[in-house]
Amino acid sequence: MRTPWRAFAIAAVSLTVTTARADRSASGAPQPPNDLRQHAEDVVDYTLTASLDTATHSVHATGAIRWRNTSSKAVRELWLHLYLNAFKDDDSDFLREQVGGRGSSLPEGYGRTEIRSLTLQNADGSADDLLATMETKRPGEKDETDARVPLPREVGPGESIQMDVAFDDKLPIVVERTGYRNSFHMIGQWFPKVARLEPDGTWAHFPFHHLSEFYADFGTYDVTLDVPESFTIGATGPAVETHVMGGRRVERHVQGDIHDFAWTAWDRWQSRHDAVDGVAVTVLFPPGFGDIADRELEAVRFALPDDSARYGRYPYVTLTVVHPPQEAAEAGGMEYPTLITGDGPWLTPRGVLEPEIVAVHELGHQWFYGLVATNESAWPFLDEGINQYAEGDTMGRWRGAGSAANLFGLRVSDAAIQAVAGNMAARDEAVAQAANAFSTGANYGRLVYSRTASVLETMRRVYGDDTVARALGVYTRRFRFEHPGPEQLIEVFDEVLGPAVAATLRSALFDKGWVDFAVDRVRSERAEHGAGYEGSVVVRRRGTLLFPVDVDLVMADGSRRRETWDGDGDWKRFEYRGRIPLAGAVVDPDDRVVIDSNLENNHGTTAEGGGRARRTIERLTYWLELLLQTVSP
Repeated sequence: MRTPWRAFAIAAVSLTVTTARADRSASGAPQPPNDLRQHAEDVVDYTLTASLDTATHSVHATGAIRWRNTSSKAVRELWLHLYLNAFKDDDSDFLREQVGGRGSSLPEGYGRTEIRSLTLQNADGSADDLLATMETKRPGEKDETDARVPLPREVGPGESIQMDVAFDDKLPIVVERTGYRNSFHMIGQWFPKVARLEPDGTWAHFPFHHLSEFYADFGTYDVTLDVPESFTIGATGPAVETHVMGGRRVERHVQGDIHDFAWTAWDRWQSRHDAVDGVAVTVLFPPGFGDIADRELEAVRFALPDDSARYGRYPYVTLTVVHPPQEAAEAGGMEYPTLITGDGPWLTPRGVLEPEIVAVHELGHQWFYGLVATNESAWPFLDEGINQYAEGDTMGRWRGAGSAANLFGLRVSDAAIQAVAGNMAARDEAVAQAANAFSTGANYGRLVYSRTASVLETMRRVYGDDTVARALGVYTRRFRFEHPGPEQLIEVFDEVLGPAVAATLRSALFDKGWVDFAVDRVRSERAEHGAGYEGSVVVRRRGTLLFPVDVDLVMADGSRRRETWDGDGDWKRFEYRGRIPLAGAVVDPDDRVVIDSNLENNHGTTAEGGGRARRTIERLTYWLELLLQTVSP
């Protein structure tokens, strides 16, 4: 899901912004061993047939769900996510949570899922009715998105069951990336979805919270879609059968190794097609959005092979990019297996890279939630945060210093914006917490997305692109299809970059870790004995995070001498002797520590030094980028 800020807002201020960011190379980093698993463990399979009624904006579906107990314990219940019920009435958790941003106001039209039948098939051919005992809510609760289904018998470890299901969806007017607007339909969160059973036998189930997303097991989806003949379908996975009969278009989509399924249908879709790195890519877009579609396809051409090289090859044969019409923009900026939705108005200037950024971001989700399949509700930073870093990293290699905006030669970088946003809430609350535990939607965005991204960007700049790329490459390859948690991420950083870096990462994520490097004192005077000058510089490290840092001693003639501090301890003194007076000092002159909480104290001068004015000009970028936050939600 796209971070709440809107890239097109950059245009309002970017005309005054210069750049002072590190150059990026388009070359790929050295790759970890290719130890990718080829397929996920098949836990839950869905065979569904769904018919879209475009007059009533309803979906009528039947089918079967086959689920296998892969835990170590027998179970007597299972849990189903009925996420469309988040929009059923004003009593849902989603609509009652006042955290700001999306979902904090009532939708224009309500939606729901109604299960018409749910039966457990027995080996002797009989069936047990599960609907009669299904609980959509518990005493004292009003939300109906998390349903408990008691089972008539135990299902032991390794045992499989099959449930036949029939259900109806009433789609809402588009809200939270699903629903309809006029004849446009974007259909996500639409089927009864089995929650994930953890290896220890506990169910990871939860209501559909405003800031929460998804967590599920892998399986095979075999879904037949039925829409009016004039409608074009875009859906997860390849279409293996297509025909028209009785004025209806029927497509069967089959895809394994995934944990969700979404689709769209509209009678006005236009399309672009290309083969990118062996993947059949389709862009669906409204009339008049051809230029935006071309830009999204250009972004995929760069990002798909780039992400595959860094995080393990994209394993599917199709990718569909859906750009919703402007009147249904709420459907934009979302990720599903093999299907993503774009964002941006048709008149977005070429120098404002919102369409490209959203396409790159949502494509990155094919790895960061998609293939590693982390628990987005419990640890959203593993999904949105790492993916936000991957977005900025990819955009930086592709578009350089102007990776967010490049108008009239004046540039703003994606990574710089994340650094500013993340610092705004760095000491408010921890990054590593459940999605619904954040105090506000704004802090969720600043910390989960931006703070995580800027912590990793700092590590990339300090320790090198190759090492951080290797760490994330090991993580995504080793834990493909494995549902890793924070400990697995930190263990990989320990393995690749060492225990000190892993400890810094843990502190930044779990302990509200922060850092502020400051030039505290600069002294320069004539040497008492002999010609020349002597002096010293005191640099301090405030906060809890430790990074090595460079310090430039700046002489009166503008020349510089670079020193290095490992960052250990509260302060470090650098002695100076030379024939030219010492005028000032700059800590972190190459802006590697982008999470430095106060950039204005990174420079200091002697009473006679002229370095302050020069450094103030260099820091102008920071303050102008800060203005971007005033036009963001």
